Amino acid sequence: MNTLTSAPLAPLLNYLFELADNMAHPTNEAFRVMSDEEQNRLLQSKTDYLELYGHLKNVPLAVSRETGKLLYMLARSSKAWQSIVEFGTSFGISTLHLAAALRDNGGGKIITSEFEPGKVALARNHFADAGVSDLIEVRVGDALHTLSRDLPAAIDMLVLDGAKAIYPEILALVESHLRPWC
Repeated sequence: MNTLTSAPLAPLLNYLFELADNMAHPTNEAFRVMSDEEQNRLLQSKTDYLELYGHLKNVPLAVSRETGKLLYMLARSSKAWQSIVEFGTSFGISTLHLAAALRDNGGGKIITSEFEPGKVALARNHFADAGVSDLIEVRVGDALHTLSRDLPAAIDMLVLDGAKAIYPEILALVESHLRPWC
C-alpha cells in the first residue's frame, strides 16, 4: 500500500474521476459558442490564453486515471522529494497524484499555479480532504507571474499542464532551477 491507494486519497480520487467521467464533454459545451477559427486562435495565442481558460473556468480539466498514475510513478522513480512545480492546477487531480508521490518519497513541496479562483477553492478543498495540504503551495494568478519568483533553488520535477501556447515561457522561468538528472 501507498498514499495513492490508501484512504483518504484513493476514495477521493475515485470520486473525482467518476465525476469527470460523468460530465458530457464539458469542453465541447464551453466551445459551442465559439467558431472553429476563434477556438484555434485562443488555443494557439500567447496573449489570449486567459480568455480561453476563462471559458473553461467551470470545467474540470482533469488528467486521465492512467496519466495520474504515470505522474505518480515518474515522481516516485525520479526520487522527487524536495520540490515539484506544476503549471495548471484545475481541480487538483494531477496535484493529488504528485502529492502522494512526494509523501511516499518522504516529503517536500509542490508549487502549483492556477489563475481561476473558483478552481483554486475546489482544489484546496480536495487537498484538505486528501490530507496533503501540507505538501502544496497554490499560487493564484497567471503562471507567467506566479512562477517568475520565489522558486526553490532545486526543483526535482516540472509538470506542464496549462495553456500549451506558453509552455516555452514557463519552461524558461523554471529551467535554471531544475535538478540535473546525471
